[in-house]
Order: sequence, then structure tokens, then C-alpha cells
Amino acid sequence: MKVALDTNILAYAEGINGTEKRQAALAVIRTLPQEAGVIPVQALGELFNVLVRKAGKSRRSACDALLSWRDSFSVVETSPEIMLAAAELATTHQLGIWDAVIFSAAAHAGCRLLLSEDLQDGFTWAGVTVVDPFASEPHLLLRALLADDSK
Repeated sequence: MKVALDTNILAYAEGINGTEKRQAALAVIRTLPQEAGVIPVQALGELFNVLVRKAGKSRRSACDALLSWRDSFSVVETSPEIMLAAAELATTHQLGIWDAVIFSAAAHAGCRLLLSEDLQDGFTWAGVTVVDPFASEPHLLLRALLADDSK
């Protein structure tokens, strides 16, 4: 099962919003097989911005973080097809365009899950379901993924 990571998951793993969130994000990310994880390029761009503007990291440090994520998981580029699907998604479901780009990229990559704390938990579009990995009761699909990985 392929799983896309939203910006907030990456940002938490980088230490944004404290140690507790960082540990929780890393715990989920570490359970993902490398070949299962997907990062939409939009999420990398947003992460760079968060690391520089919110965390006060240098541009070099932020760039190094992006390279590390790129080395860890496959990255899905934003093609014209993905952007047009995102515009339709944003229009029909009232999502922000950049959230829709991440969602559309996840669908294009064949992901079943999009891990995100910011989007509506359980919302499904084009076969991709948003799952909040920090929810008190983990989504059934996430539980199944984590259970399969522990074997």
C-alpha cells in the first residue's frame, strides 16, 4: 500500500511544534517501508518555507532537509495533469488549491492513504483516503498498514 505524506507530517518530523509531535510523526514514518512512502513535490516546497520562516532555519539547512526526504521516499512531481485534477478537486470539494495539489499527486502516484493532520480525516477522493496519524483511534487502513509492517 502506498502512502503519501502531507507537509505537516514532514514538518513535525523536522521538529516543528515540539518534541511530542516530532516523536509521533517519526514513529509513523519509521513504520513505512521506503517503497511505500511518497512525497508530493508541493509538500517539499511547503516544508522548505516552514523550516525557513517558522523554524528560523537557514536556507541551506532547509535545502538539506528536503534532500534527505527525497533520498528517503519517492517524490511525485506536479504535472499539468495533476494541477488540472487539483483545480477540479479544489472547486468541487472547496479545498485550498495547494492541499488539492498534494491530494491529486497522491492519487496520481497510486497512493491509498494521505497522512495529514490538516485535511478532513476519512475524506476519500480518487481512491485516496486522508488519515490523521495522530487521531486517538487510528483509521482502519492505517492500523492495517502498521500491523502488516510489524510482522
